[in-house]
Amino acid sequence: MTRELTCIGCPMGCALTVEVENNEAVSVTGNTCKIGENYARTEISAPVRAVTTTALTAEGIPVPVKTVGSVPKDKIFEVVAHIKRTTVTLPVKVGDIILDNAADTGVAVAATASMDN
Repeated sequence: MTRELTCIGCPMGCALTVEVENNEAVSVTGNTCKIGENYARTEISAPVRAVTTTALTAEGIPVPVKTVGSVPKDKIFEVVAHIKRTTVTLPVKVGDIILDNAADTGVAVAATASMDN
């Protein structure tokens, strides 16, 4: 089977053609760098994404946050729900960890903006 993907690993957005057998990428073409090949192989076998959203403070102020690493694509909604149940205590600085293990993925969530009381 052949799958067509657009690489999201860098701004180039290469059009990738992936030959797939038994849910594994056996060949990747169209990439201009190794990132594209790695992206295609992962996207076929175990897709992952970084998650960006907001978490609320006790005062209801939204704080932008992002996962520190990638989470399995099928866990995105669980990760967002876990973040939404988390209350951020101000002040917070860029990079402060607001959640250690989002939805049991082993991936932390960090603030992406600094905010004061």
